[in-house]
Amino acid sequence: QVQLVESGGGLVQAGGSLKLSCAATGRTWNRLEMGWFRQTPGKERELVARITWVSGFTTYSDVVKGRFTISRDKAKNTLFLQMNSLKPEDTAEYYCSVKDNSNSWAYWGQGTQVTVSS
Repeated sequence: QVQLVESGGGLVQAGGSLKLSCAATGRTWNRLEMGWFRQTPGKERELVARITWVSGFTTYSDVVKGRFTISRDKAKNTLFLQMNSLKPEDTAEYYCSVKDNSNSWAYWGQGTQVTVSS
């Protein structure tokens, strides 16, 4: 099992910044990738950014590219999401997840709320 705990969400004005963190514990040795997803009520959860754990290769959704940066601290088993130039449409519950060697997003955190006011 892998346990994920997100933090760093909150209320920010449009144009502001927030940095999310996700601490991973447990059986993390077969982790292939980690990612950040977000979800708003009535909508499907969407992938925001992902990073391969070993090589650090990153991928972003088009709506956040150039504004968000995903990174990881391998020594601390922690994933980050730096969010700049936030927009009201970025308001959502943000979740981190682990893709393991089953090649599925197998583990999820409890989520952290990000609210961007206009």
